[in-house]
Amino acid sequence: MVAALTKRFGDLDIAEEAAAEAFAIAVRRWPDDGIPSNAGAWLTTTATRKAIDRIRRENKRDDKQKEAQMLYDGTSEPLSAIDDERLRLIFTCCHPALAMDTRMALTLRMVGGLTVPEIARAFLVQETTMGQRITRAKAKIKAARIPYRVPSAEDLQSRVSGVLAVLFLVFNEGYLATRPDTDPVRHDLTAEAIRLTRLIRALMPEDGEVAGLLALMLLTEARRTARVSSSGELVPLGEQDREAWDAALVAEGHRLVRERLEAAAAGLAPGRYQILAAINAVHTSARHVRDTDWSQVVALYDQLVRLDPSPIIALNRAIAVGELDGVEVALTAVDRLETELGEYHVYHATRADLLRRMGCREDSRAAYGKAIELAANTAEIAYLVRRREELP
Repeated sequence: MVAALTKRFGDLDIAEEAAAEAFAIAVRRWPDDGIPSNAGAWLTTTATRKAIDRIRRENKRDDKQKEAQMLYDGTSEPLSAIDDERLRLIFTCCHPALAMDTRMALTLRMVGGLTVPEIARAFLVQETTMGQRITRAKAKIKAARIPYRVPSAEDLQSRVSGVLAVLFLVFNEGYLATRPDTDPVRHDLTAEAIRLTRLIRALMPEDGEVAGLLALMLLTEARRTARVSSSGELVPLGEQDREAWDAALVAEGHRLVRERLEAAAAGLAPGRYQILAAINAVHTSARHVRDTDWSQVVALYDQLVRLDPSPIIALNRAIAVGELDGVEVALTAVDRLETELGEYHVYHATRADLLRRMGCREDSRAAYGKAIELAANTAEIAYLVRRREELP
């Protein structure tokens, strides 16, 4: 099959990846759906579709990169410190003349290849709002005649925060895709985000936030194969088979976290990504969910809230507080976030779970319904539907 795909598409890497994805889908589906009458043809058809999807994504990404380059006047100046073309372009697009949210959105569109709806969901805004934001960013670049120029090595520090934010959002889109017409977990995006973050780590080995983001990605990616069941349903962290986690990625992530903890002990205050990585390290250190040190998780969230008082962080902190102080306390904290997160499906899914644990069946059912209505990820929807159906 690989040989036939290689002959058709002219790329061995694409053929091998498509074949591997087809076999992985078969392993998930066949135990429940049964083996097709012509298994070979089924695998070939599935692999062909995956290869076409991959080629389309790459073509769109290439087109967006060309469009990004055309936005800028001037010629590109090579920077020997950044050998990777995509990483150079990300650093270039994260121009300090643009507001942080604007440069992130523009870079995700032009370089990351994400669609406007995907970017809008990442920022929790309407699609029209995000489309207008990207359009205004392009217009500002042209009007201000901001040059397309690869930054010098001295400029990297002033731009790295925007670059890390872009890579974090690309990784998140892969970690839990927000489109219903893609795989629920997009390994192509998570792998690329990790690859580029590793390159930045090599360029800036002393930057704590670069190390923190890499650790966060590795500890999250380590759980990838355990996050979706064979039936295509999302598996929450507390229900995952921890033996299926990638031990090498967990070990590497823990090593990076320990390095940053030692730096913090020496007086270097940790940043947002370092704290998020430390939270993930606590989760991945527990052999079973019941062994999780929730007091440490809450303490880390308390520290994070001071750096990033966003409603998403507050929501995650409330979930951890619920494990320490009870679901009623958690629900009170969650309900305070309705104004900011009323259109965010995770907010309603969290309320549904808390209400279920309190025995409020009808309120829980309604909250599950709202979460299902707002969610787009197929694995997540399958999980939420099952949880609602399990209510007495």
